[in-house]
Amino acid sequence: MTPRKRTAFVLSVLCLLAALPWVANDYYTGLIVKIMIYGLFAMSLQLLVGGAGLVSLGHAAFFGAGAYATALLSPESASANFFWLIPCVLLASTAYAAVTGALSLRTRGIYFIMITLAFAQMAYYVFHDTQFGGGSDGIYLYFRPEWRVGDWTLLNIDDPHTFYLFVLATVASIWAFLSVLSRSRFGAALTGIRINEQRMRAAGYSTFAYKFVAYLLAAALAGIAGMLFAAKDGFVNPELLNWEQSGLVLLMVILGGSGNLWGALLGAFGLIALEELFQSEAIFGGMANHWHLTFGLTIIALVAVMPKGLAGFMNKLGHRAQPGPASRSSLPHTPQP
Repeated sequence: MTPRKRTAFVLSVLCLLAALPWVANDYYTGLIVKIMIYGLFAMSLQLLVGGAGLVSLGHAAFFGAGAYATALLSPESASANFFWLIPCVLLASTAYAAVTGALSLRTRGIYFIMITLAFAQMAYYVFHDTQFGGGSDGIYLYFRPEWRVGDWTLLNIDDPHTFYLFVLATVASIWAFLSVLSRSRFGAALTGIRINEQRMRAAGYSTFAYKFVAYLLAAALAGIAGMLFAAKDGFVNPELLNWEQSGLVLLMVILGGSGNLWGALLGAFGLIALEELFQSEAIFGGMANHWHLTFGLTIIALVAVMPKGLAGFMNKLGHRAQPGPASRSSLPHTPQP
């Protein structure tokens, strides 16, 4: 696909998504909002997995930190102001990432996976076993934040359609940012670290510094996703920090295709759509009560059939659809004199 066609395709998808709230009911609109938020969450992890080759099982800690910061810092009787709330959310998620990353990034492979999991579970039990943040019952967010300057409200996202468009604009902006970042020298350095870190170190690159910056950036984006999730549901509980949440978003990255930014969005869409499908009693009847079984078997089959994920499968279909150059054998034979 040429850059012009790719741009036209992206703009068409954005226009279709922007028009969705006016043609779909509230259930499907809310479902797309959920997919977009988890797509942003998956893109943040994609920066680590597909960018630097860092497989983390503790990424939900940053997602939960952003959600809890939103709920705890929002007043009960009024809306919080995005102008100071967003910096606080970024500070909460990146501060925890700075502490955990300084230690976990000194390990590799399975040790990195386990230490990130351990740090995330520590954060989970802090919120679950103490009254900080409401304990195991969680905490409510009564008013969605708004953009406000003094007494002048620039943007109120309390309306479902406005909130939908706000989430869409946020996800599209961050996707564009990560797309540019992946093509920059920083993105190229991360790719080199993922392929061969020892060679990058021998070439004079400070690989720890690059991974640390990527870790902080991924945590910040996960915190933004957590903020949007808290604003969507109006409720935050410790399960947002649990290892199952980290495993879920990692599965989205794998299903969509590691190393592909589109794959994170496709993985979020595919996974949540499958969950909704297998829980539908109208389609599966009594089997909907055992949806985890059919869901798990389907995921195994999809990963086996599409080892490069949904994004790789779609790219393969696109290449097959394009006519290739004529082979030498198809050219008419010219007799030699």
